Amino acid sequence: MQFYWYLFLGFLGGIPAGMGMGGGTVTIPLLTIVGGAAQKVAQAANLFAFAPMSLPTLKMHAKEGLLKTDGLLWTIVPALLFSAAGALIASYLPGALLKKAFGAFLLGLSFFTLKGALSQGGERKTD
Repeated sequence: MQFYWYLFLGFLGGIPAGMGMGGGTVTIPLLTIVGGAAQKVAQAANLFAFAPMSLPTLKMHAKEGLLKTDGLLWTIVPALLFSAAGALIASYLPGALLKKAFGAFLLGLSFFTLKGALSQGGERKTD
């Protein structure tokens, strides 16, 4: 039964990931709060699930002509380096500290998202 529960949580986290809205911001809290997983386990599961979720999504966005590749290398290289550094640091930090730091990140993200939405006056910003 636990398998089906985690399958359902993966489904809920996969929807925003497929939309490019940061599935980890949903998946990690689902796994820790609802699924009872340890913070490090939830983060590792999110990272492990990222590649199979992102590849079909990337293909769909490319098919729709939604990908902009200008400056891509300047984004990928530092992202890879800092991802590796972040993973190394996280491996030495206690799970409770990671949980609090991720919670603070989500609160900050929520604040800036709300602030941006309010400053647009409810209108959609297009590129």
